Amino acid sequence: MNSPDQQRLQLINQLFDRLFLKAENTQLMSGAEEPLYKPSLTANEPHQLFFRENFVSSALHEIAHWCIAGKERRLLQDFGYWYQPDGRTSRQQEKFESVEIKPQALEWIFSNACGQKFTPSADNLNALEGCSSDDTAFKQALVKQAQDWCQTQVLPSRAKIFIDALVKQFDAADPFNLEYYQLSYLA
Repeated sequence: MNSPDQQRLQLINQLFDRLFLKAENTQLMSGAEEPLYKPSLTANEPHQLFFRENFVSSALHEIAHWCIAGKERRLLQDFGYWYQPDGRTSRQQEKFESVEIKPQALEWIFSNACGQKFTPSADNLNALEGCSSDDTAFKQALVKQAQDWCQTQVLPSRAKIFIDALVKQFDAADPFNLEYYQLSYLA
C-alpha cells in the first residue's frame, strides 16, 4: 500500500492535472532527478512541470514557481530563471534567496492547504567557504510574504485556484490563518 505521502502526492498530481491540463495546457510530472519546466514546442503537447523524484514538497514548490510565472515566462524553459547550483558564494546565495521568497512562501501556503509540513530551503548545503549559513533574514522574509498574502489574499490567480482546490480535496483548516505563519514554525 502507498504511504500517506505517496497518497497525498497522487492526489496533488491528479488535482493539478484536473485543474490545469486542459485550461493551461500544463501537466505535472513526477520522478525527475531535478525539477524542470519544459514549455511545449507544439500546440498538441502540454507544457510539462517536472518535480524531483516523488517528493510532495518538490511538487508543491514547482507548482508555486509555475503559479507565479507570467505568460511570457511560461514559454521559456525553467521560466527563464537564473539558477546557480549548490555551492554558491554569499552574493549568489543572496540573489537565490531573493528570488525564492515568493515561491517558498506560496509553497508554505500550499503545504498548509494539504496538511504537508513545510521546510524552507536555502538550497546551498555545499556553501563555499566564507558563505554565511545564517538564513534568519531569508526566513523572516518568507514569514512576511506569507503573512502579506494571507492578509490580502491577493495571490496569483492560478495559486488561488490551486489553494481552494487543495483545501477542498484535503479538508484542510484555513490555510490563510496567520497563526501558521510565524518564524517559530520555521525553526
